[in-house]
Amino acid sequence: MGQLEKKIAIITGGAQGLGEALSERLAREGCDIVIGDINLEGAEAAARRIATATGRKALAVKLDVTREEDVKALFDRAVNAFGRVDIVVANAAILIAEPIAEADAEKWRAVMNVNLFGYFLTTKYAARIMKAQRSGSIIQINSKSGKKGSYKNSAYAASKFGGIGLTQSLALELAEHGVRVNAICPGNLLDSPLWNDGPNALFKQYARNQGITEAQVRQKYIDQVPMKRGCTYDDICNVVVFLASDQSGYMTGQAINVTGGQEMR
Repeated sequence: MGQLEKKIAIITGGAQGLGEALSERLAREGCDIVIGDINLEGAEAAARRIATATGRKALAVKLDVTREEDVKALFDRAVNAFGRVDIVVANAAILIAEPIAEADAEKWRAVMNVNLFGYFLTTKYAARIMKAQRSGSIIQINSKSGKKGSYKNSAYAASKFGGIGLTQSLALELAEHGVRVNAICPGNLLDSPLWNDGPNALFKQYARNQGITEAQVRQKYIDQVPMKRGCTYDDICNVVVFLASDQSGYMTGQAINVTGGQEMR
């Protein structure tokens, strides 16, 4: 702990699940944090809990990453409170899996809008601040679906492939300004709320789309991993801390797999 002492970090989609875990880990490493999330009540609760647990400052801001005025307000709030932004973790994302012939066009567009356009807006305002500072690290939480197509899940895969293209393009553009841009491609977080909670949980979506039980979906995805387990929050947090720190100072434009060997490209 303490690798990021006195750094300022913004985390989008930071109120729950992986985003909340990332927010807490960055605070434990020494960051003051700003949690942006469409669920303001959840973001406020996470900020209070993390501040109490870590002794770091934690702010919550209502954020819809598809609304430019919200994204601008998030960065303005961070600069007004802390004077700078050192780390941005673009974590906000949604997943709606449907066969292409039956796909709802507006749902397909919504996935692209949050996952790709929202990432663009986040990087736009991060770049303005970080270029002026001549320093900063932008980290996108991408997916193994950004490296390989995803069965009956075309919108999500398309958005994540696009995210890697944006990451690489921004890395080229911002390198001369001292700003690094990288992505992390996690494996399946099989024990997370995304997979298990609510009517749109991925186990339910995939069981329905693939005509198998939820237990069979879990076993199917474990069997695809050479290390024979799902990805955990800690697996991803460890790499986020590395990419946010000076230890990765000669790395930019990378999309790092954290998949237990499932994806090697």
